[in-house]
Amino acid sequence: MLTTEALRAHLVGARLAGTVATSREESLRSYRLFAARDPRVLLGIDPEGAWQQRELIELMADRCGVSADSRQVSGQDVIDPERTLAALDAFAERLAEAARRGAPVLLGTGHPHRLLGFYGALADALSAAGCAVLTPAQGRRIDITTRFGLRTYNLDYVRGVALVRTPDAERPGCEPGAHTHSPLPVRTVLAACAEAGGPLPELVIGDHGWVCGAGQLGFEAIGPADTDDPALFVGEAEGCVSVVVPLDDGVRSDYYLPLTRYVLNRACLSQ
Repeated sequence: MLTTEALRAHLVGARLAGTVATSREESLRSYRLFAARDPRVLLGIDPEGAWQQRELIELMADRCGVSADSRQVSGQDVIDPERTLAALDAFAERLAEAARRGAPVLLGTGHPHRLLGFYGALADALSAAGCAVLTPAQGRRIDITTRFGLRTYNLDYVRGVALVRTPDAERPGCEPGAHTHSPLPVRTVLAACAEAGGPLPELVIGDHGWVCGAGQLGFEAIGPADTDDPALFVGEAEGCVSVVVPLDDGVRSDYYLPLTRYVLNRACLSQ
């Protein structure tokens, strides 16, 4: 069994927490864009508060452990591993509660290159516990505006985890899918659930727009977020996102395996 001490050491050693790869410049840029209500960083959240840059820095210092000094404008961001551990415990509690109820769940990622294995293991464990892992709208076309213009994707599922792929992707089913922050995929999936007469998910697990888009629509949503993704933490502060785990969401995929073991063990879902 992975102990809290061992996981803390892994978080810092793998740079999932502690000093992370995300730069202060990247984070401050995201806070400025969020304060300006740029949809690229809102990720589907419609904030109730004004959330100016100073307020966002204070929030991220409280939730992640980044520097609260607005005069610090360069260097690497820092995530407090104690905050990550506490959030992982809360994340595990939500998984355990869903498993106890046999609740229908939806999992989706905009980071398939890094986090697909993490979510896939959660989907397997929740399915084994009696939860319906929902997979509606397979193959549905989704048009997403990106910085490169309008891009067309198709919705797909791998191990019960939703993601999007480009229609012309070679060897479908083998390439891991596209990176996206958009809330459109989760909105498409939830609309398909409603059109089919249900069931609707009682818990949505994911990142980026999957969490924010679902939370904004009133679904319980949980997931990880980096220091340059303030939308999830604003959603948590305003009550539309249940749990956000502060960590670097762009490290090697195998570095997330100890987190998988830890949360499944805490949720009593280890197989």
